[in-house]
Amino acid sequence: MSLDSPLFQLLEGLRAAADHSRLRLLAICAQGEWTVSELVQVMGQSQPRISRHLKILAEAGLLERFREGGWVFYRRAQSGEGGRLARTLCRLLPAEDPALRLDRRRLETVREARRAAAAAWFDAHAADWDAEQDATVDRARVDAELLRLFEGRQTPSLIDIGTGTGRILQLLASRIGSGTGVDLSHDMLRIARANLDRREARNCQVRHGDMYALPAADGSFDAAVLHQVLHFADDPLAALAEAVRVLRPGGRLVVVDLARHDDERLREERRHRRLGFTMAEISAWLRQLGLDEEPPITIPGRHHTLVIWRGRRAGAATQDVVREELAA
Repeated sequence: MSLDSPLFQLLEGLRAAADHSRLRLLAICAQGEWTVSELVQVMGQSQPRISRHLKILAEAGLLERFREGGWVFYRRAQSGEGGRLARTLCRLLPAEDPALRLDRRRLETVREARRAAAAAWFDAHAADWDAEQDATVDRARVDAELLRLFEGRQTPSLIDIGTGTGRILQLLASRIGSGTGVDLSHDMLRIARANLDRREARNCQVRHGDMYALPAADGSFDAAVLHQVLHFADDPLAALAEAVRVLRPGGRLVVVDLARHDDERLREERRHRRLGFTMAEISAWLRQLGLDEEPPITIPGRHHTLVIWRGRRAGAATQDVVREELAA
């Protein structure tokens, strides 16, 4: 049998997964991107043992491994034969198995602790948040591009996910029918409300909510914006999928974020989970979510390069298929 034949790859994938701990790891890595230390917390096993299991799964193509600065992340493979097998195996896992239930509880504990720490940090930095954001990119050029993207277009409703101080709502208020900002930090929302009132942006409002569970029904908005939010996400694809969920068919998604970099200072001082994103990474996610991608816009800044990625939501029938794939 040829070593690169589909049958051989299938057998190798099955051999790699034929272990209780590795099946648990596969299920965990289907729910986000995790470091080895986080997986050790969830699994309750030693780091060398977890690392060995991860190596086997990654070599079989069931997991993807990628390094960003000093951190290494693992996630379930998203493409190729390994990705298809990984999704199939996850569908077959018994959801009510005691070990898998315990893993989910521990995973939620890790996730909640991380989000609570991030929320506390955002609350503490709410007052000077916009100034800190300006230190990494050229805000004037970004604002000009966003205004151009929304100029002369019908945008009856827009959701700004991770709205922070409401600055993007203030910027786009005259270009949209109505705007809703969502943020998890109560201090950020307090400042956002004051800013919107000061600018008399009466067509905009803000709400408390999580980017993974937006307080909005399916197909509620004509446009969604994530402005320098995705690099804080522990599961960027899940955040994007939730943004697409609330878009109407034909609605537009605009993602503004940093291009891949190696500035560990942003991770240490500003709680960035990801050190930016590659063009190929975001492009693959947009396609996976069933969006028709538009050419990205690159904006070199004083210290970092910022990119505006754009996609338009497919029709309802196509989106149903995408949801089923992501849920698998």
